[in-house]
Amino acid sequence: MALTDDQATAQKQRPKPSPRLGLSGKLLLLTIPLVMIAGLLIYVPAIANFRMNRLNDRLAAANTAALVLDAAPSGLVPDSLARQILTSIGARAVAIKLGQQRRLLASADLPAAIDHDVDMRTMTVWSAIVDAFEIMLEHGDQTIRVVGPAPGQAQFIEVVIDEKPLRQAMYRFSRNVLVVALLIAGLTAGLVYLALHYLFVRPMRRLTASLVGFHENPESSARIIVPSQRGDEIGVAERELSDMQRDLVSMLHQKSRLAALGLAVSKINHDLRNLLASSQLLSDQLASVPDPRVQRFAPKLLRSLERAIAFCQSTLSYGRAQEAAPDRRVIMVEPAVAEVRESAGLATDVAITWISAIERGLTIDADPDQLFRVLLNLVRNAAQALETRPAGDGGAQQIRITGRREGTVAIIEVSDTGPGVPTKAREHLFEAFQTSGRPGGSGLGLAIAAELIRAHGGHIHLVEGTIGATFRISIPDRPVELLSVRSERARA
Repeated sequence: MALTDDQATAQKQRPKPSPRLGLSGKLLLLTIPLVMIAGLLIYVPAIANFRMNRLNDRLAAANTAALVLDAAPSGLVPDSLARQILTSIGARAVAIKLGQQRRLLASADLPAAIDHDVDMRTMTVWSAIVDAFEIMLEHGDQTIRVVGPAPGQAQFIEVVIDEKPLRQAMYRFSRNVLVVALLIAGLTAGLVYLALHYLFVRPMRRLTASLVGFHENPESSARIIVPSQRGDEIGVAERELSDMQRDLVSMLHQKSRLAALGLAVSKINHDLRNLLASSQLLSDQLASVPDPRVQRFAPKLLRSLERAIAFCQSTLSYGRAQEAAPDRRVIMVEPAVAEVRESAGLATDVAITWISAIERGLTIDADPDQLFRVLLNLVRNAAQALETRPAGDGGAQQIRITGRREGTVAIIEVSDTGPGVPTKAREHLFEAFQTSGRPGGSGLGLAIAAELIRAHGGHIHLVEGTIGATFRISIPDRPVELLSVRSERARA
């Protein structure tokens, strides 16, 4: 269908999306910092643990040196040997406490004051983390006194060490951790990116491409997405999108057919209306012929021409937005059914048996012309269904119309002995262009009938479990205002 001016203007005014980072790039940029955050969370306890291990190594070396120094007689360890021992363990002094006595086993270049005291016996996780970062943020060559448990009868052992070598070792460890973290972050981000790209990003791109392509040409069946066999949410989205696109394509094709039908009717309406008007003039002249048979059929011919002219004047009422409101009145059902039989050409058709079982004096509150259209459509459908029966079928060909009243509801049934309504056609029985299986049929008869009956506040449906097809029409009487009835009686 051609785009309207408003739709074309809206497409022209629609801003083009600016080039931005795609979903894959956003995913990659999001994965890298998340992996780095995870590495940072691992690094914080790791650097604290590294510092504690270094201090514990110094204490272990000091314990070994203390055993050597304590085993020698007092004053028999030369200063040069003591310095070598202290240098080998990376300490400036080693002391041990036995009972109430603190004994300095060896010392070399002791500073005037100790900058930090670290007691490994009472160290907590939080204090280890805080002390580790304090050391890394300091400058200069401070000294640390480390206190830890001692072997044997000693209460504890003390060792004085320089802070700078420990800080440098922590820097090297941090650099190594950073390099490893970057490698792990890159590798992990790449693997996560590839996994999410193939699992989510590519299907989302496929869905997006299908939506964009379908928007460009919504009437093309080639733009309908072919759903995958995935059982997750993306698979469900693909299947639902495919079903929605198929429904939209079918709906647009139906709308296109309606538009073409309206255009065709508009073109022939003018000439057809003139031809019918000419036929009406000839019928008026024919009514003046004194022949009894002419006088019998002339009023019916005039009435049929008047209806045809009215239908042309409205340019196929179904093509309009809605049917005109019914002009309801109380009418007799039997004459209306007889007129439908004659208009359908069944009064002289001996091949089809016509059965009318209308309650005597049955009335219905309806628009006469619209009720005539509904019954005529149903009767013609029944006659056409009987024509499709196999030639060798010896069953009776009947059209039966029954009418009765149930309280304030008038019920009319039109049935035939044809092959019935196919199962596939029942799903869209009262939709336009859906149920016509006859060559040349438009599929509008039941749709028109259903719309007219709904305008009366009634209901039409196919009765199940019958021979052939049976359509039941139910039209309720209009509610009567008591005051208006009393006023009419008073005026009478």
